[in-house]
Amino acid sequence: MHQDQPLLDIRGLEVSIHGLEGTAQILDHVDLSVPRGKIVGVVGESGCGKSTLVRAILGILPRGGRAGAGTIDFEGLDLLSLSESQLSRTIRGKAIGFIPQDPYLALNPVFRVGTQLLEILAWHELEDGEGSAPGLGRRLSRSARRRHRARLVELLRAVQIPDPEQALERYPHQFSGGQRQRLLIAGALACRPRLVIADEPTTALDVTTQQQILGLLKELAAEFQVAMIFVTHDFGVVAELCDEVTVMYAGQTVESGRTADILERPRHPYTEALIGCHPDRSTDLAGIPGSVPSPLAQPAGCRFHPRCPSARPVCSKARPRVVATGDDHDVHCVLFYQDAREAALG
Repeated sequence: MHQDQPLLDIRGLEVSIHGLEGTAQILDHVDLSVPRGKIVGVVGESGCGKSTLVRAILGILPRGGRAGAGTIDFEGLDLLSLSESQLSRTIRGKAIGFIPQDPYLALNPVFRVGTQLLEILAWHELEDGEGSAPGLGRRLSRSARRRHRARLVELLRAVQIPDPEQALERYPHQFSGGQRQRLLIAGALACRPRLVIADEPTTALDVTTQQQILGLLKELAAEFQVAMIFVTHDFGVVAELCDEVTVMYAGQTVESGRTADILERPRHPYTEALIGCHPDRSTDLAGIPGSVPSPLAQPAGCRFHPRCPSARPVCSKARPRVVATGDDHDVHCVLFYQDAREAALG
């Protein structure tokens, strides 16, 4: 694949979930591009579809979930076309690493840390003439076990776990929350992925530990030369960590571009309001009136229009198309259409 092409390119992704109360469209024509070696933030309020987007990329949608349209292009391969076996063997954990949100729930309390991290490497063991095909529960040769253990010690040292050799023999409850998150980061990097997805990995941590983890992620992304998707609701985190950002609202992409450009010149009214809610970015913390609509009762047109101070009559009639407002800065908003007639046709 050409190096100028994005590592991950999502276009027009739609995801719906069928439940007892009906079918809810969680994602509606979502676009997301992740360049090689860059950290891209995905930001929005709770309920905007960020976690569903992550699940769609990894192929772990909940029961009843289905991707109805769009593509998830990863290095020229549409992930939506792969079988569960292909995803588990070649994508999840190997090509795409994952850092979950809660470090207290992600590790099994009854197994040693080394055993759990070793399973990641054992599952994705490359064909090396030493035994059977890769898979969980396979019996590793002594040389493979030594090689994997050395890799884990190297990773634990990279994520600043003290005495990494001894740490592999300890249980999760013997680590602090920040240390557990570092263990999960090591697990995400174990198989040398090209992309890492971090799903709000600092939410359960105190402010000091959060700053340490953010700094560590930035260093590791550069050291291991991986691209990263960082899911968050906090523009302060985006400003500190991300090269680019995509803003989502109610399952739709509303704005995307370079982080510095969006922070200084937000185009979409929702982006502007969300930045205005951050104490470091505004002195008037008025908040955004109303709430994110239910996926079972989404408004027509632009889904933000019931809460938007700049809404026009056309906003309730048609979903706004994307408009390029600058260098790699896109916005889905009729305020940037050339005229009202064009907006009505959007």
